[in-house]
Amino acid sequence: MLSDLIQNRVVISAVLAWVIGQFLKFPLDYIFNKRWNWGIMFSAGGLPSSHSSLITAVTLTIGLQEGFDSAIFALAAAIAMIVIYDAAGVRRQAGIHAERINAIVKNFFESGQFGEDELKEMLGHTPVEVFSGVALGVLISLLVNWLMPL
Repeated sequence: MLSDLIQNRVVISAVLAWVIGQFLKFPLDYIFNKRWNWGIMFSAGGLPSSHSSLITAVTLTIGLQEGFDSAIFALAAAIAMIVIYDAAGVRRQAGIHAERINAIVKNFFESGQFGEDELKEMLGHTPVEVFSGVALGVLISLLVNWLMPL
């Protein structure tokens, strides 16, 4: 059973795409913001989108393994569209709303008497973050399939 898992190209592609995507957030965040933020590796949002890289790697690996005309590839592609839309659309808008609500709360309660925690603002991804996640997923899938032929 464990040997089946470690030989499963879809699982390997998924895990590698997610882990590498999360790890890359740390040095890339430093390059763009000139500060070390270890927490970025364990949070949603940031460059690249590890959600997008994971689902892209899974979808492409399924297509390469099962065929792009298979029902399972069609299902994976549909799920990929939902995940990518959510990462760039819904969760991004929720983050923008959190930024604005935090600004309102800060302005309204400047006296310091109101001790409310701020909402998490980094929830979704910009289009560049999503595109980079998709590109990373493609790269990981192609590498895994090249290194582990049928």
